[in-house]
Amino acid sequence: MTKQVRAAMTAMLVLCTVSMQAQTSTTQPKKATHKKVVKKKAESATEREIRELREQMQSQQVQIDSLKQQNADKDAKLATATQDAQAANAAAAQAQSQAAGVSSSVQANTDAVNTLNTNVTDLKAKNETLAQTISDTKKDVMKEIDEPMALHYRGIKITPVAFFAAESVYRQRSLNSDVNTPFNSTPYPGAAQAHTSEFNFSGRQSRIGGLFEGNTRAFKLSGYVEADFLSAGVTSNDNQSNSYTLRQRQIWGQIATQRGFAITGGQMWSLVTETKKGTDNRTENLPMVIDAQYHVGFSWARQPGVRIQQKLGMTTVAIALENAQNIFSATNANSNFFFGNAGTGGGLYNSTANYSNNVAPDVIVKAAFDPKIGHYEIGGLARFFRDRYYPGVTTVPTTGTAGAANDTKTGGGFFFNARVPVTHFADVGVHILTGTGVGRYGTSTLPDTTVHPDGTLATIKADQGLFSLELHPAKKLDLFGYAGGEYAQRTTFLNLTGPNAGKLTGYAPITASNTGCGTETVPSGSTGYNPGVPANCTGATRAVIEGTAGFTYRFYSSPKYGRLQYAMEYSYLTRNAWAGVGGAPKATNNMVFTSMRYYIP
Repeated sequence: MTKQVRAAMTAMLVLCTVSMQAQTSTTQPKKATHKKVVKKKAESATEREIRELREQMQSQQVQIDSLKQQNADKDAKLATATQDAQAANAAAAQAQSQAAGVSSSVQANTDAVNTLNTNVTDLKAKNETLAQTISDTKKDVMKEIDEPMALHYRGIKITPVAFFAAESVYRQRSLNSDVNTPFNSTPYPGAAQAHTSEFNFSGRQSRIGGLFEGNTRAFKLSGYVEADFLSAGVTSNDNQSNSYTLRQRQIWGQIATQRGFAITGGQMWSLVTETKKGTDNRTENLPMVIDAQYHVGFSWARQPGVRIQQKLGMTTVAIALENAQNIFSATNANSNFFFGNAGTGGGLYNSTANYSNNVAPDVIVKAAFDPKIGHYEIGGLARFFRDRYYPGVTTVPTTGTAGAANDTKTGGGFFFNARVPVTHFADVGVHILTGTGVGRYGTSTLPDTTVHPDGTLATIKADQGLFSLELHPAKKLDLFGYAGGEYAQRTTFLNLTGPNAGKLTGYAPITASNTGCGTETVPSGSTGYNPGVPANCTGATRAVIEGTAGFTYRFYSSPKYGRLQYAMEYSYLTRNAWAGVGGAPKATNNMVFTSMRYYIP
């Protein structure tokens, strides 16, 4: 409390005291006059004091009011200051919050700057890598332009396929053949050519072709053509120009989806042929031999057809419809049937070759398995043979075409292929095909059918088998060995009527004569091209067996310049006949092949 306030309060107390005393004095009786005079003087002095006190009080009241006003002003200022302080506190709190936000933002900015610096550093490194990649890609592109792995026409990728061969063959017993061996024609000892050898050079297995591919992303289109010169025209000979004709080996088109479904149509390797991967075209697993007829026991064909396949993980399933033909052989057959004819010139078939009138295509199904180790296949084929027969020809008396009709026989079989890498340096393979009417799928082309006495066809039981061992002792060297055989079962029937009554009809009758199979005969004619052939020698083949050993050495191999290789093989061949009158003849042959090839990359 201020001093002015305390003084004012003291004055008020004094004033109250004086006022009370004055009231008390007015209530007492009046005394003497003297007393009145004294009293009057006293009252005057009191009034003066009161007046002075009042004046002081008024002055103090003024001061009090002034002080109140000052206090009110101070309270107002204090309220204003309080409000200002509150506002300042709020502003300070807001500023502190903003400062915290700014601090967080600054930290975030700092982190962002650090991240940006890291990204910039990484980007610099990536740019350097990208620059190097671009440089390398540019080099690759320039290399691809200068040295393309394939040719391009619009959206089509064209990959040339070719090798150029200089080959030779030596046979102890002459077959008058190029580097492909007609195994079932190996001469018995009675043939004059069994006593002469042959040596021939050849470049005809040289191969040209190309793969054409168009990828639409939704599916892939492919076309493949492959040809060699193992075909003879009417004027072809070895006298001077050696003008042999271009031969169609393969020519097919394919559509394939990304889900493993594919349809292929054209001339291709039969689905019976062993493959290296699934049932894919161009992965055929052929023997490593030079012989263009491959090896006895190897089942194959190259013929027109349609193939449908579907990949299901490590399994591929496929079905094919393929062009059919009938290889026929019979002894003592009656003239009461036919199943084909020579080619008609206008029909663009070879007029010197025979063609069967097929009722339906061969149907082949196969499942191939590709686990982590090895490749395995199992499949089956169905075949259909039709002829027209004339039972009236063999009746007595003969009724000619009476009762003529068409007859269809079915055949088929099962096959199995397995190829297993025993070690990194050795592969072992096994192939088996067995059935009836399947002889043409073997390398030796043993017969499919024979005939009953009434003129209807009969299928012949056949077996084919091949064991292979392929060694890879060095990167440049392959060693190979094969052992294979093919078998055709004796199939005969007793003829009861007609000109051959009482004789066995069919394939390899036991009554057939083999008496002349070992007796050499003199040449016929004086041209020098008609060696003697055995007389009285049916010699129906029971089995053909071959063993082969050889090697391939790659002198040079480069993805840029191609491959140069040399190969040699030795084969020993035996042909065993069914026993007949005079025994069971046997033919053998020793053969040596050589090959020098250059493959384009």
